[in-house]
Amino acid sequence: MAIENFTFSELSELVEYIRRSPKKHHLIYAYNGTGKTRLSMEFRQAGKVLNEEGNVTRRDTLYFNAFTEDLFYWDNDLEADTRRVLKINEQSKFFDGLVELEMENRIKPLLNRYTDFNFKINYEDWTIHFEREIRNENGSEIIDNIKVSRGEENMFIWCFFLAIAQLAIDKQEAYAWVKYIYIDDPVSSLDDHNAISVANHLAYILKAEGNEVMSVISTHHSLFFNVLCNEFKSANKFMLKKNDNEYLLKKTTDTPFIYHVSLIQSIQKAIDNDELYTYHFNVLRTILEKAANFHGYNNFSDCIQLNVEEDIADEHSLHSRMVNIMSHGGYSLFEPVEMVGENKEYFKQIFENYKSNYKFNNDLFVEEITAPLV
Repeated sequence: MAIENFTFSELSELVEYIRRSPKKHHLIYAYNGTGKTRLSMEFRQAGKVLNEEGNVTRRDTLYFNAFTEDLFYWDNDLEADTRRVLKINEQSKFFDGLVELEMENRIKPLLNRYTDFNFKINYEDWTIHFEREIRNENGSEIIDNIKVSRGEENMFIWCFFLAIAQLAIDKQEAYAWVKYIYIDDPVSSLDDHNAISVANHLAYILKAEGNEVMSVISTHHSLFFNVLCNEFKSANKFMLKKNDNEYLLKKTTDTPFIYHVSLIQSIQKAIDNDELYTYHFNVLRTILEKAANFHGYNNFSDCIQLNVEEDIADEHSLHSRMVNIMSHGGYSLFEPVEMVGENKEYFKQIFENYKSNYKFNNDLFVEEITAPLV
């Protein structure tokens, strides 16, 4: 089947194309600098209705991008150096109804998936105070007004957004105006196991029964995109490129594309650095599933080959069961647990046999791709 390509001279034309689509979910892969953030803002702008004075009277898009992160900013208390808080721009529509909705209780279960700090929101001065429990020889103590790391800050803002997105999906009155959720690169500072976790949880929220909100997710993170593609089976899946003054939107369908090669690179790097974790079985299964789809097989296990003269059924079954079981463990998504030695050897054998039977250019595993494969 031929892969469809669409060319647009303006981002506004691309926005119109997505908004007209009958599909509920849209996934877009693009390199940094292509225009992902600009696309998200064009999409938001297209959903606004202005009155004669130029004031917004209606909107339809709840979005997450770099501008969302800018709604939060630090006051580091430079004079006393003791009361460090993250301030909220309360004028944004993003924060409507927070006081009545008990946001702390909505955010904390999400945040606890990824971090070990706590927080409190002060609605009088619109600040967020962070604290962390530190263990010591006397038990533990609470350290107040800490400044969390940049990665932890980004994760907090992401969980804040997820809590609000859930309110929109649940048709809570303060967010009843939301018809679209647009998410641009929520995992720019996350490592692989958290990227998998975020993608998995995001799919769980957006695919919930009864959800009528449409979604668009754009990213440059190949692993995140690949997990989303497997979670959103029926979504529109695109790669976005910018050629001179035109935007090229290429449907990836279920054909292995650049993110597939990038996944293989990531596994090879983990093997070379002896940094194999249990979540890499999820990545390996994704690669095998893509190969099975491409070669016309119904099951990923059909792409598990043995480098022996005679096929050993018991060993093939063992490898298939291992990939199947290890890729479904909850710990493999949410905990960066290192593989035990025996599992590492099985993993390496399955992966090396895959590369031997489905030939790739070995140069791909020496240097990372810096240009699109088209």
